[in-house]
Amino acid sequence: MQDSLSFAKERLEKKGFLDIDVDPTLDLEEAITRLKKEKNMILLAHYYQESEIQDLADYVGDSLQLAQMAERTDADIIVFAGVHFMAETAKILNPKKKVLLPDLKAGCSLAESCPAPVFKKFKEQHPDHVVVSYINCTAALKTLTDIVCTSSNAKYVINSVPEDTPIIFAPDKNLGAYLQKETGRENMILWNGACMVHEIFSHEKIVKLKLRHPEAKFIAHPECEPHLLEIADYIGSTSGLLRFTQESDAKEFIVATEAGILHQMQLKSPDKTFIPAPPNNMCACNDCPHMKLNTLEKLYLCMEHELPEIHIDPAIIERAKLPIDRMMEISEKAGL
Repeated sequence: MQDSLSFAKERLEKKGFLDIDVDPTLDLEEAITRLKKEKNMILLAHYYQESEIQDLADYVGDSLQLAQMAERTDADIIVFAGVHFMAETAKILNPKKKVLLPDLKAGCSLAESCPAPVFKKFKEQHPDHVVVSYINCTAALKTLTDIVCTSSNAKYVINSVPEDTPIIFAPDKNLGAYLQKETGRENMILWNGACMVHEIFSHEKIVKLKLRHPEAKFIAHPECEPHLLEIADYIGSTSGLLRFTQESDAKEFIVATEAGILHQMQLKSPDKTFIPAPPNNMCACNDCPHMKLNTLEKLYLCMEHELPEIHIDPAIIERAKLPIDRMMEISEKAGL
């Protein structure tokens, strides 16, 4: 095993995950549960992870909730079942703790749409602007940011900036446009980035679906395109969408966000029906391919061998933490 592990570690940087065969007779759920206890690990999972990973997690949440949980955990090791920028955020908040990600290639199309060197030049063209960045961005971009936000607290963050102060909002143009409309802030410049999952929904197919399910509520994440938000019965963050389905009297919901959230919706409201909004391609799914790179096998290997580990330059951590701290302060004041 040592030889195979050494070989796997050599390939880790190329592959992004431990490439070791897992004993097919191993009870992965039991092994993961055991490792959490033995090593004082906390397993944090995003709502978009596979249902079996969500069921094993110590905490399931959206970006804000997971950041808050990562900040206050007393675990020795944080295992993040999510994508790279989320694990980076956990490391920024816990620079002395070991933070693990089952697959380092679990990236984010939105984060990749805003390279820090390119954004730096863009920012230099608008020196009087405050930079608000969606948390779905790299640690490097956070160093160029004044305040980080999530979809849960974005309106509070925007409203915390004086009205006469212009804002650069990055990287999601759809969330930025929604915030402009909701806050009335006309002095906002939007970076031209978007999430591949939230831009794939078909307006035509959703309208037809609404006709077949006239009693269903159409709910959407603000990362969706404006023409979809215009026909939504409710717009909210991932946790907001979940909360709405619990509190609403409706029995059917058409859900326009990554399909992983439907697992939690069904658990919270087993008597209700949840229909994933159809995409504009031939696939019947709307899964994030990056989120779904994490598997139970990779999760087990990650916890067993404590690899792959997130490493960030201390100078980047120090600078990137400032806008995250500002977000946390605003969220706390808002009672989020």
